[in-house]
Amino acid sequence: MPSVALSHLDHLWFQVSGTLCNLTCQHCFIRCSPTNDQFGYLDLDTVRRHLAESVRLGVKEYYFTGGEPFLHRQMTQILVETLRYGPATVLTNGTVLKDEWLETLRLAEADSCYSLEFRVSIDGFSAETNDPIRGQGTFERAMRGVLKLVDFGFLPIITAARTWDILQEDTVVSCFVAMLKKRGYARPRLKILPTLHLGAEEERTHGYRRTERVTDAMLETFDRTQLICEHSRIVTDRGVCVCPILIESPDALLGGTLGDSLQPFSLNHGACYTCYQYGAICSNPSSQSAREPE
Repeated sequence: MPSVALSHLDHLWFQVSGTLCNLTCQHCFIRCSPTNDQFGYLDLDTVRRHLAESVRLGVKEYYFTGGEPFLHRQMTQILVETLRYGPATVLTNGTVLKDEWLETLRLAEADSCYSLEFRVSIDGFSAETNDPIRGQGTFERAMRGVLKLVDFGFLPIITAARTWDILQEDTVVSCFVAMLKKRGYARPRLKILPTLHLGAEEERTHGYRRTERVTDAMLETFDRTQLICEHSRIVTDRGVCVCPILIESPDALLGGTLGDSLQPFSLNHGACYTCYQYGAICSNPSSQSAREPE
């Protein structure tokens, strides 16, 4: 299997709430749920320690994921602290947001020279298309969270995993944009993600096939900066892993510190093939507006 060296550590991720989530989604690649404590929380001191270490390594952007990050009682404090170091993005399902948290974060962003982004997961443009994947009633709960964010001056990125036929892509995107505007989000931002055939999604559809692997020949003329492992690492309660997708794989654990994790990584997983196909799927979209149909 080919390997990819870390050319520079641009993005640092934190698995801040482990695998605990208030939802149980049918396509979650690490099976997050209210009972999955396979990975635990990161406390504020741990985050601070890695933020401090990240400075000398040149990290430019920070991401927080879970589980559901806002189940973490220190999440607001963690984001406020991170805005002292650089731009921060938090991935959330939007269902547990509180006004007092968002007011604190609004003021923190206003006082910082860096931006705070929210990515809200909604996997369908209606309850009928979303709830079979994410759970009964989750569409309306997530939309209330989206509109709450808009009310506090944020422009959340709506992220949707592609659980529909790709031939329906233009229709789905158009319906998403129309729904968001109708509900009061005048400047919607949308990020479509491929499904990862791991965890719950492997059970819902299928796992990666043997032919779905990256080869040396495939990388000969490929821009390796499109792979997240080329410029990112993630902190978990077990140590530093190569990327947010592979935290459950033993070989993805690279060490206890960021310095330990600066080694090449072998692309021997099916998920690496998905990144090869679609680029650094975990990063934010570059556009500030909704994704246009291709």
